[in-house]
Amino acid sequence: MQYTEIEQKFRLPCPPEELKALLLARGATPGRPSRQVDTYDNAPHRDFLDNRVVSEWLPVRVEDGSSSLNFKRFHPLPEPVKTHCDEYETTVADAEAVRRLLDALDFAELTVVDKVREEWRADEVAVAFDTVAGLGDFVEFEFKGDADTVEDATARLEAFIASLRIPLGPRVHLGCPHLALGLA
Repeated sequence: MQYTEIEQKFRLPCPPEELKALLLARGATPGRPSRQVDTYDNAPHRDFLDNRVVSEWLPVRVEDGSSSLNFKRFHPLPEPVKTHCDEYETTVADAEAVRRLLDALDFAELTVVDKVREEWRADEVAVAFDTVAGLGDFVEFEFKGDADTVEDATARLEAFIASLRIPLGPRVHLGCPHLALGLA
């Protein structure tokens, strides 16, 4: 499942200190905050927005001196609630060169998502605390362990979240670019 991402996102109703304290008590390892600026583009050969449910994204990310290019395709494609996505990501040496390359190929910028992320590691789950400019605060749980199927990974992720026994805000079934573009 190297190129498969399984995650669940929730809107944080209050500051994350209680959840962070619980994670620390369980032996989670906190990470340091980093700023991620993701510029999302639309393809000229296939309009990502030309579907009832937007299921594909192509962002260039700049984060603390490094950058990457990423493509995500969320499944099931036509459904509003996604279970997982194909994710293909690679580091790039020069984000500006990639931006210019995409522009030269007639890709069009859709939106920019600017966030501060603090990622923690707990067992086989990454817990990311995100403060997103203009959108608010979120917590995202991503399965990082070994699993044979999407269903197995999802069950283990949901068991981890339930084991926290802490009230989270409403589950968010859309990504930040959906929210930034008003596609919710």
